[in-house]
Amino acid sequence: MDTNQIASILKSSELFPIPQGLKLSYGTAGFRGDAKLLESTVYRVGILSALRSLKLGSATIGLMITASHNKVSDNGIKVSDPSGGMLSQEWEPFADQIANASSPGELVSLIREFMEKEDITIGEKSAEVLLGRDTRPSGESLLRAAEIGVGSILGSVAIDIGILTTPQLHWMVRAKNKGLKATENDYFENLSVSFRCLIDLIPISGNKISKLLVDGANGVGGEKIEELRESLSNLDLEIRNTGRDGGVLNESVGADFVQKEKVLPLGFGSNDAGVRCASLDGDADRLVYFYVPLDSSSGEKVELLDGDKILSLFALFIKEQLNALDDDDKEGKQSRLGVVQTAYANGASTDYLRQLELDVVFAKTGVKHLHEKAAEFDIGIYFEANGHGTILFSESFLSWLVAKEKDLTARAQAGSEEHKAVSRLVAVSTLINQAVGDALSGLLLVEVILQHMGWSVEKWNELYKDLPSRQIKVEVPDRTAVVTTSEETEALKPLGIQDAINAEIKKYTRGRAFIRPSGTEDVVRVYAEASTQEAADSLANSVVQLVKSFLGSS
Repeated sequence: MDTNQIASILKSSELFPIPQGLKLSYGTAGFRGDAKLLESTVYRVGILSALRSLKLGSATIGLMITASHNKVSDNGIKVSDPSGGMLSQEWEPFADQIANASSPGELVSLIREFMEKEDITIGEKSAEVLLGRDTRPSGESLLRAAEIGVGSILGSVAIDIGILTTPQLHWMVRAKNKGLKATENDYFENLSVSFRCLIDLIPISGNKISKLLVDGANGVGGEKIEELRESLSNLDLEIRNTGRDGGVLNESVGADFVQKEKVLPLGFGSNDAGVRCASLDGDADRLVYFYVPLDSSSGEKVELLDGDKILSLFALFIKEQLNALDDDDKEGKQSRLGVVQTAYANGASTDYLRQLELDVVFAKTGVKHLHEKAAEFDIGIYFEANGHGTILFSESFLSWLVAKEKDLTARAQAGSEEHKAVSRLVAVSTLINQAVGDALSGLLLVEVILQHMGWSVEKWNELYKDLPSRQIKVEVPDRTAVVTTSEETEALKPLGIQDAINAEIKKYTRGRAFIRPSGTEDVVRVYAEASTQEAADSLANSVVQLVKSFLGSS
């Protein structure tokens, strides 16, 4: 690192002194916290993103300023790698080091040391970083800090794309690195064209299109779905909680609130009984559906269709298309469809997916772990119960599908059931956001599948009935005393605790329970489910007592 580069970082870093006592750690959500304390962090992540671009041969990197479903006074920043996925885990320790460096001098020395280790040179190529932010008032000043951070690495370019959903930014980064058109308009066009294609392939036309009510969480998703609505037909949308009517971001609204509290968001009530409703989260990367049953006297009872239900609908539809492929094809190209869940997925959903004879695998909690596992299949579908998930198509399987579609057309079989099934799969691969979970593209896919099946939201909800469950946090002296399998379904340590948990599980019909340590605090999380709520509560409490007796309680 030459003297000009050192001077550039020293000078710009003085604009963003680190707040006293601030200590941050980069996780699945990036860095997140009180927006007033984050300018120095965001500036330093700007530096990291420019270095990441240089390391990867000037590939485009993304920076998203958002705190997703957190309260409006919070904010955060996360990095998108060229694939549109999350920052490589190998760079997370460096992110922590520079975010917590106490002085400009320490910051420069950490950067110099890291550049030598990673063999990064400045000056030969230029870095490119796309910057996006959600609707939080603090986003604008934090974006300026990110721009200055990127610009402090000489020859680097930061491009402000404005207010976006998190999935839009990830989609654009992925598209740009694949050499495709990558503006926001291209994103919208991609969704509307593939949605229209799937609508045109619906076997029963003329079904009445029922209204969908959308809760926009008073965030960026509400704004963007209004823009998207202009280019969609075959969808009757009413959007509430757009943020323009004085509502507060994520306050008693949004997917996280609806899924955790199992209550209606603000702006919804008993007048909406029987109507299909969807809720986006603050940055529109999570989606859940819900409805008020027509027989609900109070209007407060909510039927929730969470990430597990969305996954089940997607898996059923895709399996139906794969089944329509010619048997000769299947011998030549045995497509492997896999479903990835976490230990928190409701056992009833796992049982349902296995009844469909699907390959169900478990991954460690956290989107990056699910995404990695899903990428091992020809078509991999993953969702967390919170509504975050997507569908991945392997490059080789997608190439085979596109070639198959052309071949069937050439052989004058364009209207055959097989051709339609192949065309649907190709359209799904472009409609769904393969970079990350995306509430907008997910919502369109749910809607088109329901129209394809001719199903109401109630009919969809009947796929299976969730088992009652209970989650409890137990404070312990040392969470590291608990070690689990990679899927987090069983405890390996303390020795003997899993046998004790298994003995409790056996006492309950359809019982299941597991423990896992928190990633951030000295807490062990207990999950239990059983055939009744009373049994689930009792099993959870029994496991809590085991945790306390094996680990002690703080």
